[in-house]
Amino acid sequence: MHTVTDTEPNWEWYRSFMAVLDTGSLSAAGRALGMTQPTVGRHVDSLEAALQLKLFTRSFDGFAPTDAALELKPYAASLAATAAALRRVATSHGDGVRGTVRLTASEIVSSEVLPPILADLRDAHPELVIELVPSNKVENLLRRDADIAVRMVAPSQDALVARRVAAIEVGLHAHRRYLDRHGTPRTLDELARHALIGWDTETAYIRRFQERFPQISRERFAFRTDSDVTQL
Repeated sequence: MHTVTDTEPNWEWYRSFMAVLDTGSLSAAGRALGMTQPTVGRHVDSLEAALQLKLFTRSFDGFAPTDAALELKPYAASLAATAAALRRVATSHGDGVRGTVRLTASEIVSSEVLPPILADLRDAHPELVIELVPSNKVENLLRRDADIAVRMVAPSQDALVARRVAAIEVGLHAHRRYLDRHGTPRTLDELARHALIGWDTETAYIRRFQERFPQISRERFAFRTDSDVTQL
């Protein structure tokens, strides 16, 4: 009969478990967490003992997660997000605008739009700390992966408060050298004979975009990447 011990796993054990999952080794996990390798190893051993599960097997290139570890991963990630949100909320108590706010936005918005805005915000509120996560993924705000998300589409969760803050003009862009060699397309239909750079994974925003512009689709791209910066 398989039973779980009465020992309640420590949060630090889960934190080390996630780090080993992400990095693939005890030493790399230790460096990421600011811990020694033996400490990370003890955390993993303690978690395995408490759960009575084998979480990793040593392979030729590091630590390979077992099926049990992969099944536990989303729950451990949820714990990590909750713990981080708890720390952010705790730092916000006191007089005035202070504490830590975690903000996520696309790579381009994070690098081209937000820096001067956040700099002015920090000047106005010196006790405010901003954690900026450049990502094109739609983080789960209900799970507190972030406190604020700047996105190109409205959220689907009714529990979230959404405000339209601005309009961003989008267009088709090319290098001058490419246009000199291949000419400039004058219509969307002419794009079929050009080498296009675009997305790899569809998102809600891209699906809405394709409804208006069916001529621009993933199948026509010569280069595909989900990174805005890499596209540039």
